Amino acid sequence: MSLLSLPTANLYFFKTELPGIALLNLTASTLESTETFSKKNLAVVITILLDRKYNQDIVLFKGQKQFTYQVSLGSVNSGKHTVEAIFAPKKSSIEARGAKIKNFVVNVIPDRSPQALIYQYSPILYGRNLSKVSGTYENNYTDIPLLMYHTINKEPDGNTTIKYTVIWSNEDGGTSTPALMAQWGRTTDIEWIYQVTLDPLGNIVSEAYHGFAHLPLPFIGSKEGKHPLLVTATINNVMMPVIVANYSTGYRFFLDPSPTLPQNRSREAIMDVNPWIYSVMVRELFKEGKIEAIANPNTPEVSDPRNYLYLEIDKTTMQSQGLWENRVGVALAVKLKKDSQWYASHHHIPEWSIQRDRSAATTVELPLGTTRDDIEAIKAIAIPLGWTVSNPYKIALTKINRAFFLDNNYLPQQSFIDWRGEIILTSEHPEAIVIKAYP
Repeated sequence: MSLLSLPTANLYFFKTELPGIALLNLTASTLESTETFSKKNLAVVITILLDRKYNQDIVLFKGQKQFTYQVSLGSVNSGKHTVEAIFAPKKSSIEARGAKIKNFVVNVIPDRSPQALIYQYSPILYGRNLSKVSGTYENNYTDIPLLMYHTINKEPDGNTTIKYTVIWSNEDGGTSTPALMAQWGRTTDIEWIYQVTLDPLGNIVSEAYHGFAHLPLPFIGSKEGKHPLLVTATINNVMMPVIVANYSTGYRFFLDPSPTLPQNRSREAIMDVNPWIYSVMVRELFKEGKIEAIANPNTPEVSDPRNYLYLEIDKTTMQSQGLWENRVGVALAVKLKKDSQWYASHHHIPEWSIQRDRSAATTVELPLGTTRDDIEAIKAIAIPLGWTVSNPYKIALTKINRAFFLDNNYLPQQSFIDWRGEIILTSEHPEAIVIKAYP
């Protein structure tokens, strides 16, 4: 194991027979704890050099716990190369002393590989420096880009569309923290940032990025090779393209896009297969003072995330009109044994119901200490919004894909529900029991 402190570096050599995209798995930890739930923003950043040139930065968000950080290094030619990891004191908090590097592993995806496309077009993301958030290099402690995943779709015309999505540790603006838990089942921010469509010959047909007002806007920015350059432009993690090639906020992220979304699952399923994200998410909630002092499931404020049941459902909404003002959502409610109350995911705030279809995640806040054995029943409730009160609707709930609590380390416990069936909610019958007398 190597120790990094100013001004030392850790040097690794690798060789590739074919040109391609290099991926780095770097196992590292900090010298001091950054995992504490205090409000102190202790952060450690290391800078990565490829062949002696600046490549990117890595925030050691897992602190003293050894963790393998997975990033892309970009295009490399055949031959010998070097990767260096350097402690970056100016990009770290003032108290940071350095890092421990346990291991470098580099894999090269050859350009001629069928999988190469997803790596060749993955975006490089410049970190956020906004006046609304205290200090420069703010993504070293808040709204940290944790993971990138991709989806790839073959179109009927033969074109291929690749979309890249990033998970941030939190969202400093936009949807409120309690609403995130109710509507999305997490307090991370998950946003697509870039997509590209290629014709069968590999030519770019179109490119778009996730712009202001959450609109897909044509990408006309700078690139490094085929990699688009983006910068996080708002406190709710909306993008802007880098127009001038030498523009920089002083730090950037080049995440490995290898993960992909499980079929027919919500975006939150990526968190389930990378459970460490939940613990990083919770740490930031505590650090930013977003947890209510005394847990109360009857208030919308967020309590200790271990008090929540994390659920994912599949539903389809059918109604006579499709106007935005004529929506209908769904909430889930849980009844406990020896407790007459139904605890609802939306905290009885209609706008916090689940209004999107297909797979969707949510949470239900329950009293402190609740376990799976305390659950007596789960029901689904249709929540009319706007004019829907007088408009017929029909909602089919067909799956509960998972249900779990977080353990003492804020990691998901094993799911204990995998329900398949059909529950119909209508304007005449807006509630229905999905699971009763859970053993």
